[in-house]
Amino acid sequence: MKITLWGVRGSIPTPGPDTVEFGGNTSCIEVRCGQHLLIFDGGTGLRLLGQRLAREMPLEAYLFFSHVHWDHIQGFPFFLPAFVPGNVIHLFGGSNVSHTLEETLAGQMDYPSFPVHLSEMGATMTFRDLREGEVVDIGGEVRVSNTRGNHPNGVYAYRVDSHGKSVVYATDTEHYSIVDPRLLRLCQGADLLIYDAMYTPEEYAGQAGGGPKTGWGHSTFPEAARLAQAAGVRRLVLHHHDPMQSDDAVREKERRCRELFPETIAGREGLTIEL
Repeated sequence: MKITLWGVRGSIPTPGPDTVEFGGNTSCIEVRCGQHLLIFDGGTGLRLLGQRLAREMPLEAYLFFSHVHWDHIQGFPFFLPAFVPGNVIHLFGGSNVSHTLEETLAGQMDYPSFPVHLSEMGATMTFRDLREGEVVDIGGEVRVSNTRGNHPNGVYAYRVDSHGKSVVYATDTEHYSIVDPRLLRLCQGADLLIYDAMYTPEEYAGQAGGGPKTGWGHSTFPEAARLAQAAGVRRLVLHHHDPMQSDDAVREKERRCRELFPETIAGREGLTIEL
């Protein structure tokens, strides 16, 4: 299993000199399980992945959306493989929103927001709205399970199991006073956890960076460490960095989290982890 991060920023893209080290593109994670290509979220990092995939076409891909807030779907209209006939893309999302996944993706490409409609894309696309706990089997070799997180309008966390290796992608979820029991079950014994560590404890409490962030649907790096420890996770990646955090701030967040959970790394664009 090989995991590559194409976008690790939260809320809005943040290009500029202060974010070049960790990157400014929003959420997109590539997971390779043998010949199977899985993608988690379609933030602006998806555009970069699409350019890389041009050399592999025709291709078949499985694209899972944690939820449909803009920073997780805004790269899809610029995903090159979706425009090329002969490619097959299977798209999955939660069934906990007012529209289906297909309707939501088409809506952001509707007039006057975008010049090309979803129906004009050339690839063959299938859409599936998932229920909580539903398992997707891919080729008899890959198992993708899910659970709900804690985020306004809902969010899904995903776990990929393949050939004895496992990765959990849990973004845009706010911690509770106890470790979230659903995430704890999903993460149990995982080789890698990619977790929403958007805030420092000071930012979350409102002691830095403006007012308190309680109820905004995001977590902190100490809570990431607490979940990783409770679930027996082997490695932790801090994800969904706040747009106000510079490279220096993310690096400091990484340093502080390593004091709690040594096998921690702050997610950065281009990072590849092999399991």
